[in-house]
Amino acid sequence: MKLSIIIPSFNHAHFLERTLGSIWAQQGVDPSDLELIVIDGGSQDGTLEILKRYESRLKFVVSEPDNGLTDALVKGFRHATGDLLCWLASDDLYEPDTLREVLALFESDTALQWAYGDSMWIDECDRVLWPKKEIPFNWFIWKHCYNYIPQPSCFWRRSLYDQVGGIDQAFLLAMDGDLWARFATLSKPRHVRRVWSRMRFYKEQRNVARRELSDAEDRLIRERLGASCANPYVVNAQWFAAKVWRMAWKACTGCYSPKLLLSKSRPS
Repeated sequence: MKLSIIIPSFNHAHFLERTLGSIWAQQGVDPSDLELIVIDGGSQDGTLEILKRYESRLKFVVSEPDNGLTDALVKGFRHATGDLLCWLASDDLYEPDTLREVLALFESDTALQWAYGDSMWIDECDRVLWPKKEIPFNWFIWKHCYNYIPQPSCFWRRSLYDQVGGIDQAFLLAMDGDLWARFATLSKPRHVRRVWSRMRFYKEQRNVARRELSDAEDRLIRERLGASCANPYVVNAQWFAAKVWRMAWKACTGCYSPKLLLSKSRPS
């Protein structure tokens, strides 16, 4: 079984080598089972030097101007030939055992279509900020409250991706949430209580710097799923019920640490 990993990049030379290193440091994985595809948007910060240095270890690499992250992902998945698919942003990392566990999971359950694990928030210097332990997939909570599936910890079969038509280029930031929603209409994901990735949280991060657009796209997804309502009181009540349910579920299953509960500025 082969796993194709798309790595979209733009001016992330200060992170990119660490991201690639987290893939090549995977334990118990045959390198022939991994297919690395780097789609760079024409970086001018030293990224090209890094890519040239590791070109022999990459299945496909290109550096040219594009229309942003979604465009890069669509381009990357067109070159993917793996049975399993995923993407890892050029500022995020995998845990050392992640890909071995993912490959073993899908090989052991041929009916499984997609799965996600937990994650860890880190800063620009790789220091751990907070754990992102999650709950199993629940449509009501996901639709009315929050897309809580950590993107770099999510993996799926190519057949499912093709069945839903791939990534929708209409979304510039919430393309993952849109994809998860379409996946979930066909198959419920499995949640694995293992930390599979480390996600960076910093002010230049895409969804932090462009929060208004991210929220607007998120609303479009939920409206398409029927979460909108002419009565704002109903909308607020549904959001409140989903949020309380999610928080209670996380609290009862040990997802929150005392430090996380006391923080006023923690990422979700």
